[in-house]
Amino acid sequence: MDEKIWLVKNPYTDLVKANKTTCIKRLEGLLRIPSVLDYFDPSREAPFGEGIQEALDYMLNLAKKDGFVTKNVNNYAAHIEFGEGEEILGILCHLDVVPAHKNGKWVNDPFDPTTRDGKIYARGAMDDKGPTMAAYMALKLLRDEVKDFNPKKRIRLILGTDEETGWRGLAEYFKTEEVPTIGFAPDASFPLIYGEKGIFMFTFETTYAEDELVEFYSGERSNVVPGEARAVLNVDLKDLFLRYLDENDYTGSVEGDTYIMKGKDAHAMAPDLGVNAAYLLAQFLAKHIDNPYLKIINEVLLFDHNAENLGIDFYDEEMKSLTMNNGIFRYHADEARIDFNCRFPKGFVLEQAEKVLHEVAQKYGFTYRNDYVRKVHYVDPNDELVQTLYNVYKEGTGDTENLPFTIGGGTYARAIPHGVAFGMGFPGRSDVAHQANEYVHIEDYLSGTMLYMAAIKRLTGN
Repeated sequence: MDEKIWLVKNPYTDLVKANKTTCIKRLEGLLRIPSVLDYFDPSREAPFGEGIQEALDYMLNLAKKDGFVTKNVNNYAAHIEFGEGEEILGILCHLDVVPAHKNGKWVNDPFDPTTRDGKIYARGAMDDKGPTMAAYMALKLLRDEVKDFNPKKRIRLILGTDEETGWRGLAEYFKTEEVPTIGFAPDASFPLIYGEKGIFMFTFETTYAEDELVEFYSGERSNVVPGEARAVLNVDLKDLFLRYLDENDYTGSVEGDTYIMKGKDAHAMAPDLGVNAAYLLAQFLAKHIDNPYLKIINEVLLFDHNAENLGIDFYDEEMKSLTMNNGIFRYHADEARIDFNCRFPKGFVLEQAEKVLHEVAQKYGFTYRNDYVRKVHYVDPNDELVQTLYNVYKEGTGDTENLPFTIGGGTYARAIPHGVAFGMGFPGRSDVAHQANEYVHIEDYLSGTMLYMAAIKRLTGN
């Protein structure tokens, strides 16, 4: 299924193909920018760091050169605008990306876009720089090349800078800017996503107490399944560890007193698609070290993607099961904590879950802390916005088998009441967001641009 070429056929097919070189060149320029959050500091000119600022400047300078109206909101977020009217069609994109460790998993430098087998490999190729540039090129080509394009709404391509962490960029943006009447986020999958699970992030903390386990470290973001874990020990378990790797066909190594385990990165909305390296390492260590930090991982968290052992599992017929990811593990002299990222469906009662979490944490000598909650986002599947975009997809692809659906991910669509996620992943494609060797099919990138052209025109007509 992943080898299928999704060639869209709509009124803009030939136009997009004629501009293929420009579309790719502009995307490659954006992909070269390492727009990873270093740290947030509202007092500095670039609040999210130089890399993210460079990506924001790249898009705004491109838009100014192309003759669009732009507005930068304190370097937190910005928009590119075209058209007139009281109503606004918002296209909500983000320029920040998750970290990309150059630890041998990447075939090429993650910020040196490389084309192989019809794909462009780079961090952000699918999440979300590829879709962002597809939406931008769609707007530009409509304005410049389509004679009957006379939008009755303002079109705003909104550029966020903090989607992968705290959404602080968009929060600052909407303090002063209008909320779009309708909109879509090109940051998920076709045909269309009308509902997104709620996001619940919390932390278990405990007191550090050095024994045989000196340090335990894994993960950088709670919304990513960690693909590597490290532990520093003051006991020699090297031979046992190497045997554990061999017997289970795992990948790892020992460097002095540091034990390294490899897993597989994945997005937190589908943790079962990854292999949490921290689980694998803790599973081994708990057999030889009696430590409360390792104990809770093994007895409560180990591969429990639906939080059944935690006691907060929940299922909704339409949005399916609650999922849980442990994306950050820190155990050393300065801190001892485990970070959780849960995606919950409609009907989930947070207050009841928190009572359970307090009890579980206390049982293992931890304290519970609620870090962040974002409510379920839901637009009626019969809504005109949903049906219009779905028709654009069906007409362009001829695909009538795949239907609009809901997801566990959280896109910028939920930032506005009347927003959905529309593309750019095509049905059957592998989900490579947040993973090493992330890529976008060039044909998909061009096809997405064609669909966004049709969607923008139809949503802004009479």
